[in-house]
Amino acid sequence: MSNEAEFDAFYAATAKRLVATVYAMTGDLAEAEDAVQEAYVRAWQRWARLSEEGDPLPWVRTVASRLAISTWRRTGTRLRAQLRHGQAPDVPGLSEDRVALVAALRELNPDQRRAVVLYHLLDLSVEDVARETRSTSGAVRTRLSRARKQLGEHLTKIDTYDEGAIAHG
Repeated sequence: MSNEAEFDAFYAATAKRLVATVYAMTGDLAEAEDAVQEAYVRAWQRWARLSEEGDPLPWVRTVASRLAISTWRRTGTRLRAQLRHGQAPDVPGLSEDRVALVAALRELNPDQRRAVVLYHLLDLSVEDVARETRSTSGAVRTRLSRARKQLGEHLTKIDTYDEGAIAHG
């Protein structure tokens, strides 16, 4: 199989899930799509080396998440544009549960959010998450523990609010 066909097959098999992963990390679908697209462009430029080294997906995922994080650091421009043009409409068709989960994930710090997404959404082991995030297994476990607690508190608040709104609605 040629390099081009091999890359195309890799892209087709992994791109949709990678966008979902980065979206879960960022809470912004357009930002996730941009970061993932750029990561695949960079992977194509290094494809011969990446495919020889084994599974290129962790490399692409790391690049995409780093690109998304660097975008977070440039939010000042986005905020100014939002003030000029108004807030973008919500993505249509999302369930209330999904919206609540994305809102809860946004409350986590980036390291916790990334650990949760890699561990719970991608089913990576603690050791794999540690390797991909260049941290220790203990640090990953701590991030996951703190993130679960914070997510639980946030989602409980939403459930309590919804039940109160239904009772008084």
